[in-house]
Amino acid sequence: MTGGRELTRAQKTVLGAAFVPMLVTGAAGGYGTYSNIKAVYGAGTAAGAVAAGEGATAVLALVLLGLTMLGQSSPLAVRAGLWVLPAAASAMAAVSAPDAGRTVVYALTPMGMTAAAEGMAFLARRIVVHTDGRDADAEARAAAVVQALAYHRARAANHPDTKVRERSERASWRLARKVGTGDTRLGSQLLDVQRERITTGADVALGDMFAITVTRDDMPVTAGRDAVTAPVTPALPTAPEPAPLTDPVTGARDGQDTQVNALTDGAESEAVTGGVTGGVTAVTLDQLAAIAGVATPLMGEPLTDEQLVVVLRYLRYSDDPPLSYRQTVAAFRESGFTGGEARIRAAWATLMAQEESPR
Repeated sequence: MTGGRELTRAQKTVLGAAFVPMLVTGAAGGYGTYSNIKAVYGAGTAAGAVAAGEGATAVLALVLLGLTMLGQSSPLAVRAGLWVLPAAASAMAAVSAPDAGRTVVYALTPMGMTAAAEGMAFLARRIVVHTDGRDADAEARAAAVVQALAYHRARAANHPDTKVRERSERASWRLARKVGTGDTRLGSQLLDVQRERITTGADVALGDMFAITVTRDDMPVTAGRDAVTAPVTPALPTAPEPAPLTDPVTGARDGQDTQVNALTDGAESEAVTGGVTGGVTAVTLDQLAAIAGVATPLMGEPLTDEQLVVVLRYLRYSDDPPLSYRQTVAAFRESGFTGGEARIRAAWATLMAQEESPR
């Protein structure tokens, strides 16, 4: 998640104006409660009731507002007091109503302070999240859920009582549903991951749609260079011509009526070490690594950027015609090599640039 941001002038103006009706609503609720109770019990009793109800609620609201502005989570007792105290004031006001019709009005009047306190605290918390980039209450809830989940998982695995293990197992599944709830940072990170995957999928799909596969019949042959080693190795020398035979040969047999091997020493060496198949020299991964000047890539171990290019080149030309990006990545995963999606795409771009460079 990105860091905090400053409030603009327009945001400050709008948010400041939003606090005004909240303060007015809270003050109106307190005055209404005072008037209702004063008509029945007198001014002194009404003042005490308002102080115990709306007054205490206002104090808790200021405490909650201060903790929120400091970036700290609010205690449960403070949040509960914002509802318990006005509820007690509502019950007291309802008892003082002279008739049934005004009972509902008297009971709802003190709740104006609760709505004002909760509204101001919520808006202040959103401002802190915007400016600081973190939500203290969400982090506290997430920490409590993860701690409880770890405890129940450990108890479900190691407790000697079977029934206790079963209860912890069920509790673990209930807690698992709450992991990440209300965590804006986790939500932002998940969105970044999904954007990365969508970008990768679109890039691969477009690459497969617009890629032009050059067949071997259309590929120009240049001084004995093959498709695998062309971007990284100079042209291979041509094989020496076989020396003319001094003795006349008839029907591929010598004078002693012995069949003659048509391969020269150089051609025989190439057939053994090169592995010529279908006109393309089968180069091993070790040979490609040696040509590129890097250590041989090993499966399951971290690879450098140069080793990634070597592995992708080796896999791409493991078939005829060469594999596409998607096929190469699939072969990369199936072969047991490791590498992040972003690094693989970068290595593929390097490989494509080497193939498109003038030969």
